[in-house]
Amino acid sequence: MAKEKPLIHNKRRNKIRLHHEGNETLLFCGLVMAAIVFVCLKFIPITWISYAVIGVFLVIYGILVNFFRCPVRMFQGPTNKTVVAPADGKIVVIEEVDEDEYFHDRRIMVSIFMNLTNVHANWIPCEGKIVKVEHQQGSFMKAYLPKASTENERSTVVIRTPSGHEVLTRQVAGAMARRIVTYSEEGQDCYIDDHMGFIKLGSRVDVYLPLGTEIKVSLNQKTVGDETVIAKLK
Repeated sequence: MAKEKPLIHNKRRNKIRLHHEGNETLLFCGLVMAAIVFVCLKFIPITWISYAVIGVFLVIYGILVNFFRCPVRMFQGPTNKTVVAPADGKIVVIEEVDEDEYFHDRRIMVSIFMNLTNVHANWIPCEGKIVKVEHQQGSFMKAYLPKASTENERSTVVIRTPSGHEVLTRQVAGAMARRIVTYSEEGQDCYIDDHMGFIKLGSRVDVYLPLGTEIKVSLNQKTVGDETVIAKLK
């Protein structure tokens, strides 16, 4: 099951590209903003207000480009029984909870909250086989609230590792995140470094781990998707 990963130069590893999920949004917004700027420059006397409007549009477009960035990353450590962060963000929850939608037992939940400035691509957290993929409709309350994990719109991916553990990863929508994209399909082999999906605008990703798992992160710690080790399975 172990995947042979190519050795890559650090320059390539740190390369930043734009995620394809942003192609339509960036094109549409770019054309609209360009049209407004053209009208301002062509038909309105040029004043400091005109330059201010152009500056605001450039800042907004820069924020959009930043949001859809997708760095090329390759995990450098051993993957056996390793669980890596599926997202960039901050650890907001580490606790034992009752997981009642799939496992129906106690699990350790590790939650990563993503703000608007974080990379919003999501990665597969561990190697194995995908045994379940499910999208559930729900509300759009603020993602950092405890009930968001079970009441918000969400997409669930369950991975069975080569050692027999099952790890559940849940992409959770937030107050502004209205679209969750999940690429995983049931029956697929999956590996660390694979993309799991994308969440548009701020939200969170929850990882449910077996009891006894060794947690490697702490509350409020910043995570880097596909790089930060969050747990070691027993």
